[in-house]
Amino acid sequence: MEEIQNDSSTTMAFTFGDPEPILDGQYLTDYVGIWLLDNGQYYAPPVSWAGLARLRGANAYHGPLLEFKTNMILRTFLPSTACPVTQMQPFTTDYVTFNNAYFQKVKNFLGETVFLRHLPAINMRRMKTENQYCMLNVDGSRTDFEVGEVIHIKNYDVSQTIYGLPSYLGAIQSMLLNEDATLFRRRYYMNGAHVGYIFYSAAASLTTEDKNSIRDAVKSAKKLGNFRNLFLHIPNGREKDIQIIPVGDFSTKDELQKIKNISRDDIIAAHRIPPALASIVPAEARGGYGDIEKSDKVYEKNEIEPLRNHLAQINDYLAAKWRISFAPPEYEE
Repeated sequence: MEEIQNDSSTTMAFTFGDPEPILDGQYLTDYVGIWLLDNGQYYAPPVSWAGLARLRGANAYHGPLLEFKTNMILRTFLPSTACPVTQMQPFTTDYVTFNNAYFQKVKNFLGETVFLRHLPAINMRRMKTENQYCMLNVDGSRTDFEVGEVIHIKNYDVSQTIYGLPSYLGAIQSMLLNEDATLFRRRYYMNGAHVGYIFYSAAASLTTEDKNSIRDAVKSAKKLGNFRNLFLHIPNGREKDIQIIPVGDFSTKDELQKIKNISRDDIIAAHRIPPALASIVPAEARGGYGDIEKSDKVYEKNEIEPLRNHLAQINDYLAAKWRISFAPPEYEE
């Protein structure tokens, strides 16, 4: 909390610091396009991959829903020697986060792909040469792979064919709004100035000492002393010598719950996850969200199975004895 005081008068005001969001939503959602960087060596991604990675921690829903979708995909995963769970798990996480995932093909002396090594999508770039990729290293250097050495699994984007693009981008503003609402509430309580009114005095009998005492009492209403009542006595005071002018009661009139619920629903809709599976408590005790097992089967059939089939494209690069598979879902057993 910052105090602003005019030296020539006793008028003073208090301002709250700005919330600190995890990232700038306007910057992240700008579709920057595709062009060649590093003297025409590789293509820039359409949006900030680092921004999408940081967005996983922006609120209580988005990141856990991505992790939930990853777990759903992998729960029937049958690994192979070439693709163990330790490689498939980060590969799947990259795909649900960026809709881009990469494997490096490790070959034996016969030229067969015997192992798939995960490459972090956040650092991978498509080079100018078709089917060739590079990885940007933390020290600023670049690792170039041979043509055909990297497997790139991506979804289809109607605006370009170099990279995939997540379908949840339309909900980014809701994700950040959810974060902003939480940050505002935290800032409010951390600042501790829970007065919510203008303390106005027209009493001529107030001395400078009295004014300072009132000021100190109001300023102390924070942290452990917040929400406490103030006692004020003015000898020979008149009606309306002291007035309390409300400017907003955050504790009773704020829209936090409405904002949180609306933005939460947008996030869940963007991920196409049934509320029951997203651990959302139903507003109505009766009925709720119905049979959660039926929701699970419908979700797995309509959302997870197509994702598994899409990721199974890596089998196109593996010999039959090293291919991965997924066990039949429960609704087919």
